[in-house]
Amino acid sequence: MSEEKMDAVATGEVDEKLYSRQLYVMGHEAQRRMMASSALLFGLSGLGAEIAKNCILAGISSISLCDPSPPNSFDLCGNFYLDPAHLSSGGDRASLSRAELCREKLAELNHYVAVKTAEVPSLTTSHQEEILSLIDGKVSVVIVTVPLVPSLVIAMNEKCRQVGACFIYSVVTGVFSKAFCDFGPSFVVTDKDGEDPHQSQVETIIPDNPATVKVLEDQGRHGLETGDYVTFARVKGLDGALDTSKEYKVISTGPYTFELDGVDLSSCQSPGTQGYITQVKKPVTVSFQTYEEALENPTELMMSDFAKFDRPPLLHLFYKALDSFMDRHGGELPHPGNEQECDEMIQLCKSLDKGDIFNQKSEILVKHFASGSRAVLSPMCAAMGGIVGQEVLKACSGKFMPIKGFFYFDADESLPEGLLPAEEVTPTGTSRYDSQIAVFGKSLQEQILKQRMFLVGAGAIGCEMLKNWALMGVGCSEEGHVHVTDMDRIEKSNLSRQFLFRSHHIDHFKSKCAAEAAVGMNPDMRITSYQEKVAAETEHLFGDDFYDKLTGVCTALDNVEARLYVDQKCLFYRLPMLESGTLGTKGNTQVVVPHLTENYGATRDPPEKSIPVCTLKNFPNQIQHTLQWARDYFAGIFTQNAEDVNSYLSTPDFAKKLEAQQNTKMDTLKSIQSTLVEDRPRSFEDCVVWSRLKFEELFVNQIHQLLHNFPEDQVTSNGTKFWSGSKRCPKPLSFDINAVCEDAGMRNHFDFIVAAANLRASMYGIKGRTDEEYFVSVLKNVIVPDFTPKEGVKIAANDAEAENEPSAVDNVDSEAEEILRNLPKPSELAGFKLNPIEFDKDIDEHMRFVTACSNLRAMNYSIPTEDNHRSRAIAGKIIPAIATTTALVTGLVCLELYKIVGSPRKELKADAYKNAFVNLATPFITLSEPMPPAKTKAVIKGKEWEWTAWDSIDVNKGDITLAELMEYFKTEYNLEISMLSHGVSILYSFFANKKKVEERMPMPMSKIITSITKKEFPPNQLFIILELIANDLETDEEVEIPYVKFRFR
Repeated sequence: MSEEKMDAVATGEVDEKLYSRQLYVMGHEAQRRMMASSALLFGLSGLGAEIAKNCILAGISSISLCDPSPPNSFDLCGNFYLDPAHLSSGGDRASLSRAELCREKLAELNHYVAVKTAEVPSLTTSHQEEILSLIDGKVSVVIVTVPLVPSLVIAMNEKCRQVGACFIYSVVTGVFSKAFCDFGPSFVVTDKDGEDPHQSQVETIIPDNPATVKVLEDQGRHGLETGDYVTFARVKGLDGALDTSKEYKVISTGPYTFELDGVDLSSCQSPGTQGYITQVKKPVTVSFQTYEEALENPTELMMSDFAKFDRPPLLHLFYKALDSFMDRHGGELPHPGNEQECDEMIQLCKSLDKGDIFNQKSEILVKHFASGSRAVLSPMCAAMGGIVGQEVLKACSGKFMPIKGFFYFDADESLPEGLLPAEEVTPTGTSRYDSQIAVFGKSLQEQILKQRMFLVGAGAIGCEMLKNWALMGVGCSEEGHVHVTDMDRIEKSNLSRQFLFRSHHIDHFKSKCAAEAAVGMNPDMRITSYQEKVAAETEHLFGDDFYDKLTGVCTALDNVEARLYVDQKCLFYRLPMLESGTLGTKGNTQVVVPHLTENYGATRDPPEKSIPVCTLKNFPNQIQHTLQWARDYFAGIFTQNAEDVNSYLSTPDFAKKLEAQQNTKMDTLKSIQSTLVEDRPRSFEDCVVWSRLKFEELFVNQIHQLLHNFPEDQVTSNGTKFWSGSKRCPKPLSFDINAVCEDAGMRNHFDFIVAAANLRASMYGIKGRTDEEYFVSVLKNVIVPDFTPKEGVKIAANDAEAENEPSAVDNVDSEAEEILRNLPKPSELAGFKLNPIEFDKDIDEHMRFVTACSNLRAMNYSIPTEDNHRSRAIAGKIIPAIATTTALVTGLVCLELYKIVGSPRKELKADAYKNAFVNLATPFITLSEPMPPAKTKAVIKGKEWEWTAWDSIDVNKGDITLAELMEYFKTEYNLEISMLSHGVSILYSFFANKKKVEERMPMPMSKIITSITKKEFPPNQLFIILELIANDLETDEEVEIPYVKFRFR
């Protein structure tokens, strides 16, 4: 893209509600550039539809769709907006082109994007001039997504070079695919990796030549490399010689030290301390080969699977042979199962092979490649649509590093050993599954239709998954079924990546709307939607009888806890589990196959570090600390206080219940006294006065008190300054309604008053207002008392001191009784109730308060402030998300689903399955073999048994007695049970009371358990988990065995 286009800024403002999660990936500037960019897309089969969908959701300015071809049956497995009625053999819209059929539905995805069609008679060399005329200076990027003859592709690429447009050529042929990018001779990339700039804190800057910087080690490594640039903020000392507006070049000398290249600070009298260091990310200029150059001499072939390190050059050869085949056959591709055409492809590969890479093993591969070349598979289209869609966004925005040259990707491990018989792969010409039949055969297609899958989550990944399954035919027969559950309702921010939803779906349940949309794509899909959490409390719904009927589970969740629960269910029922997740441009997939791979919970990430309490309360040094403090304060003042009052007014024995909370009793009573009596507002003006006094308390008086306890010049017992290192000496603020902070440019003083007053009013059911003139007039008359420091106030200097502080128990009971006695009786306030306000990151009033509160505290401690957008991400723990990554990971997951259903005439081993880690920003894609499950050895009847987490001892004898169970283990396993338990209940032990043992021996196992637990089994429960300790009857040694899966119904 030309520099003029790259500098273009959209005239409209960015819709932060719609693009909320995407903005945390792309940023506002890149989003504006996208909003000023236009794309021209050739080809609306499966891949073209995926790319168009992703670009429209992302919010480019316009996209023109060019595809004069009518749909064919192969398209139906990849294009989610085509159906059998659109085929030329019938239907009222059968005469329309693929572009015309898709335009209207694609336009519905985002009303900000202009979706148009561009007309040409055909995408062939005979109409080359008409095609090239569409590529003009208004186009930012041209994308070709259907196989075209090389001469036409080269001509289109050359025209793009002439007008300064980026060029992308990508095709999907069965389970093989390629993508090529040419963004010109000097494309500027503003951010090459998408990572946040490295930030660290200064411990000291040594005034030397060159100046040496040491960072605080407890804040982590600086992460800088030699040649990087940094800026400094809030640095003390160095006689003011360090220019905070200047960028400094770095020479890294260690993980915690670096020098400032060419900077002489040796004349400074004092070292620098306590500042902030921020990396400056520099743009890079990248040069690309043209398609013609790269076709003959590719300088880069991007790798995706190191188990196939020799595959990219081989696929490069295959696609060159396919080009030659198309040249010979008038642009036609080989037919499924046609041995003669496959042999022709072999000969073409041999004739084009200049590097001697084609061998006998390659012949089998190229036969598969040729036989499936017409197939348009939904998972491949989704995966490549995600990758190429992101390349389009890179071309429009200059954000992230593009693919340089060619990228090849395949999933040949899902294919049979040899070609299937022609009758097995011959398409019908009318079936929506012709593409899958052409690659995998009719038998596998029948198995796909019979799948009974449980999809947990109907958000971004869930929507993409249902779309893929509808096109694949998952659960689309009488024997098949899809179950989907999600508790959440649709919000506006979902619409930029959860493409099954529209604006009229807002506030409706995700699972219900997603299920309806999937059926709209494939009316044969048998699907049930739920609005339930998958957890222990819903096992009456998702119990033994439910899982017993499933063939697999797919997770589309956003939290680890839920994933671990589902993982345990898959282990117990021995079900395959397909897991995926995204974080901005990063994504991962994991396939869990019973007995072959480790389960999801076998390896876990370390828990997230929590912020020390003392750091939050008195010694913050990062904006994350002040935001967490602000969120906690919000929860206390607007949620907990209201709930305490409501509890007091509605709980008959409130005082008695309070006795059980000895540590928090006084805090609770004081908050009730303040909220219900002392500070209860009668008008909105009272709320404004309260907020002004809160400002003084939080950002003036508390700081004065802290400095009274720990003066600025205080030294510790070992002689070091108390306020040093990560402890930043605070300064009280002076209230100024017009004050603007230097970093974020926000009116935090004013915002705090307005937001606090309105939230307070909402809590009491008082009508609020936001007009500035009113606040100015009220604040003028507020009398703010002078601060007097309190003596005897103990402030802990660290968490260790805080833990050792003695609890103030003296006179608590008498003081509590005094407060309770003076509170108005609940009967006096009949009908009075406060409105507790739960923090919601997507409610602007909530974020206005939290951001202002956080920034004011940051200003107290000279911490750089943040704007509302960035504060929302940190305080709300928002997971950045973009449609491209979501499409990619779901495509990869569905490729694994083919393998789980079963490759025809081939038994798959663990190395055929693939886990993936991707980062579309760099770009980086790697596939790897899943880890096998850990094994435990046991000797049963003299034979060694290696069991894993997938194994259990299954007892399917009905509800047998304890005596029968013990005899069964003696007979079958030569084991004597010494202890038997269910959960926390011991059912039998060798040391138990003999009379009890004798009573239980003739009892059915279920009766023993219910007699102990006093709980009946749910009617849908089929299994009981039993844990046992057992010894070998011959050696008397304890044998380590898995749990017992006891089926009693």
